[in-house]
Amino acid sequence: MIIVEFYVIIIMNGFLKGNGDCRNMYFYRKSMVIYDLTFYFAHKYLLKKDRTVDQMIQAARSGKQNFVEGMADGVTSSEMQIKLLNVGKSSLQELREDYEDYLRTRSLTIWTESHPRYAKMLEYCKAHNDLGDYQLYFDKWNDEELANVALSLIHQTDRMLQRFLQTLEKQFIENGGIREAMSKARKSQMNK
Repeated sequence: MIIVEFYVIIIMNGFLKGNGDCRNMYFYRKSMVIYDLTFYFAHKYLLKKDRTVDQMIQAARSGKQNFVEGMADGVTSSEMQIKLLNVGKSSLQELREDYEDYLRTRSLTIWTESHPRYAKMLEYCKAHNDLGDYQLYFDKWNDEELANVALSLIHQTDRMLQRFLQTLEKQFIENGGIREAMSKARKSQMNK
């Protein structure tokens, strides 16, 4: 099961696109889980003096916060929206690397298709997008399990975001940006 989300630009009696709220976007909701899971993970499994604690938490935060800012900026600027969403995407890639480093340096397993729990974990992550679906397991899962769930969520968020960015690109090519929409709205008003 692959979760797909679409973002439709609606121009209603003007030129502003949408309302900039990303709370219902799956990639944003997953990024909230990633942030909270990372905050828990870093404080539980890394030493307080380890710089990786702050780096992991900031990478997770940057992903989530740039999604918020990118969607808000998207009301008036396709360029800023695309740039900020990509910054968020890049931050999660940095975080992915931290989780992989953690597992590798501790001789823990990065779960792949051959791992007996991989398919079940993948399905769970695909079907669940809300923090509450994961928080009840934070204290039950060990570091290997938490890290692999985080990796799965990061990969899924990355794929969703890539599709979303492609949709934005297509919409920009077909409809232009705010300047074109402003000109079109002004000409339409003048012709009335």
